[in-house]
Amino acid sequence: MDKIERVTRAFKGEEVDHIPVCLWKHIPPTLWKDELFIKAQMDFYKETDVDFIKLSADKYFCWPAPVLKDIQSAKQLYDIKPLGAHHPHIRGQINRTKKIMEEINGECLAFYLIFCPLSYLRLEIGYPKMMQFMEEDPEAVLYAENVIAQDVKVLVKGIIEEAKVAGIFYSVQNAEENRFTYETYRKYITPPEKEVLDYANTLSDMNVLHCCGWEGIPNRLEDWADYKTAVVSWARYIEGLDVKEAKEKFGRTVWGGFDNRPGSLIYTGTKEEIEAEVKRLVEASGKRGYIIGPDCSIHDELPEERIKWIVDAARKL
Repeated sequence: MDKIERVTRAFKGEEVDHIPVCLWKHIPPTLWKDELFIKAQMDFYKETDVDFIKLSADKYFCWPAPVLKDIQSAKQLYDIKPLGAHHPHIRGQINRTKKIMEEINGECLAFYLIFCPLSYLRLEIGYPKMMQFMEEDPEAVLYAENVIAQDVKVLVKGIIEEAKVAGIFYSVQNAEENRFTYETYRKYITPPEKEVLDYANTLSDMNVLHCCGWEGIPNRLEDWADYKTAVVSWARYIEGLDVKEAKEKFGRTVWGGFDNRPGSLIYTGTKEEIEAEVKRLVEASGKRGYIIGPDCSIHDELPEERIKWIVDAARKL
C-alpha cells in the first residue's frame, strides 16, 4: 500500500498492511513567514516520513475581531461582526495551506487544524475573561460563538475545497471536568461547535475529532458523544483510556497512544523501549481502526529522529 491508500483504509476502519503513524509539532513564531513555515512543515515531513501530515495553524491562534481587543464585559460580545471571506485571517490560512499541498504533490494526505468557535474566542481573550463572560451572560458568549462559526465554516470550505486537504483536524476543548457542567456545555457551546463539524462533514468524510487534553485535565467525553467524524484523536494519558478502550468508547478509528508531555517515553526512552511500546500498541489494536500518534502536539525540543523511530517500528509489524 502507498501512504494514501493505507491512511484512507485506516480512516474507514479497514485492515492495513501496517498501522499508520502521524505525530506533529507546532511551528515557532520565528518561522511564521509563509515561505519559512512551509519549509518547516515539509522538512518535518521529510525527516520523519510520517504516513500523513497534520498541518498546523500557527500564526492564526486568535480571532482578530476588533471588538475583542481590550473587551471588558460580556455584553460587548453582541457587537462582534463576521470577519468575512476575504479577511487576511481567513485567506492567509487557505493560501498558505494551498502552497503546502502543492509541495506535497499528492504524496500523502494532510489534515488542517481547526479550533472550535469557543476556543478561537478564548485564544483571543484568555481563559479568565472567557469564564467571566460565561458567568455574566452565557447568551452573549453563544452569540459570539455563532458569529465566529460562520467565518470558521468559510475557512473550512476554503481549506478543503480550495487548498485540497483531505479533511479537518477539529480541536474541541473547554470540556474539562472542572470547567462547565454538562448542561451548560451542551446548551452554550455544543450548537455552534457542531454546526462547524456538521458542515465539514458535508465536504469530507475524512474529518478528525481531536478531544484535546493539552491542559492536562480529563475531559467529560460525553459532551462530544454525538460529534460524528471518521477518526477520534484522544489523549490516552489524560483520559486514562488505552487503545482497546478508546476504540470501544468512540466506536471508530482512534489516533493516539504516546504521551506528548516532556519527560515521557517519547523524549527519554531508548530506541528499543520506544520500539517495544509501538509493538505493544499494535498488538493491542490489531491491523484496523488505529493510527499511532501523540495525545497532543509534541514539544519543539524532541528530535525528529525519535519520531522516525516510531514510524520505522510500525512498518516492521
